Amino acid sequence: MTIPTQDDNTDAPLVVIAIGGNSLIRDGEHMGVLDQYRVAGETSRYIVPIVKQGYRVLITHGNGPQVGFILLRSELARDVIHQVPLANCVADTQGSIGMQIAQSLQNEFLQKGLAQGVTALVTQVVVDEQDPSFSDPSKPIGPFMSEAEARQRQEEDGWVVGEDAGRGWRRLVPSPTPLEIIELPAIRALLDNGMLVIAAGGGGIPVIYKPDGTLRPRPAVIDKDAASCLLACELGASHFIISTDVDKVSLNFGTPEQVEIDRMNVEECRRHLAAGHFLSGSMQPKIESALEFLEQGGEEVIITQPHNLKADLSEISGTHIVP
Repeated sequence: MTIPTQDDNTDAPLVVIAIGGNSLIRDGEHMGVLDQYRVAGETSRYIVPIVKQGYRVLITHGNGPQVGFILLRSELARDVIHQVPLANCVADTQGSIGMQIAQSLQNEFLQKGLAQGVTALVTQVVVDEQDPSFSDPSKPIGPFMSEAEARQRQEEDGWVVGEDAGRGWRRLVPSPTPLEIIELPAIRALLDNGMLVIAAGGGGIPVIYKPDGTLRPRPAVIDKDAASCLLACELGASHFIISTDVDKVSLNFGTPEQVEIDRMNVEECRRHLAAGHFLSGSMQPKIESALEFLEQGGEEVIITQPHNLKADLSEISGTHIVP
């Protein structure tokens, strides 16, 4: 495939790169804002060659740990100032993480002598108020609590709470399916005008349509990879790169029989998924999003760590999933 130059890239293939929120945090000792800035800068350096190659690029990002930090601050200050609603936490992290990534990319482009615009967009994502997840919340968020504390919040604030993998009790919220990207026309226009766009951070801000057509936020968490997949499909992306904290997808993960996968097709992917190889809280949603993207006409999904990204997508070390 011949990739058009940046001066003539309206018809260039689009690559959607989903950066995991955890992949912006190196370890438990480096979780601060400056630490995340450094990691965002490193990740940006790996994305620039893809842009330089002539691809149009849309970046999405996770925000799980960062939303957790905001909720913890809010809890610690609950007797002093109002608490932060979940939708606002997502919006806050879209701004802060989006700014970190955008600024890092802008600096990299400047150093490489590339005239490439970058913008981060606060993004709302429509969900169905009748989505089954609203009647059975299962996504844990926020700080850990004792069972007594959790029961108290359940009674006082109407929270749904539950035990999280034996580590303590947490608030549980819905994780509805993304249906529509409100800012899609703006994202499309920005891409068509040569901008690199950062959008749908944290899966987007969950909103519902009221009967009069107005929008209202809902306290929920949309899976980042599902929202990224929806964006990639709506925009006709050729490639969907899911950047995470492992080099490759594995079978029998975490066991002596663990085997990394270099390449698989949709049929093989479905077979491994049905066999239970992909954990529901980590790799499963990535695999499900990969399958959806390919079934909607996408050419390839690559799951890997940020440092493996290269200008030649075929040479990226990771798991390549094809139709």
